[in-house]
Amino acid sequence: MASKRVRFTFEGERVGQPLIYRLGHEFALVTNIRMADVEAGFGWVVLEVEGEADEIERGIAWMEAQGVRVDPVGGDVVEG
Repeated sequence: MASKRVRFTFEGERVGQPLIYRLGHEFALVTNIRMADVEAGFGWVVLEVEGEADEIERGIAWMEAQGVRVDPVGGDVVEG
């Protein structure tokens, strides 16, 4: 099992969509929210994703295809 910490940034209608739920469900990943700030029309979340390494990468690519900005996180500092 692999683990990766990322920051997702959502804008517009994507804020209200269940994308994190779908990420976990469709790619058999465990998603643990570490920090989040969500408002109407904008939000971000620092998420630790656990599962098979190739599924994590497929899931992250899928999130990007949904229009979500994805940035890597190292320790407690967000890169990007």
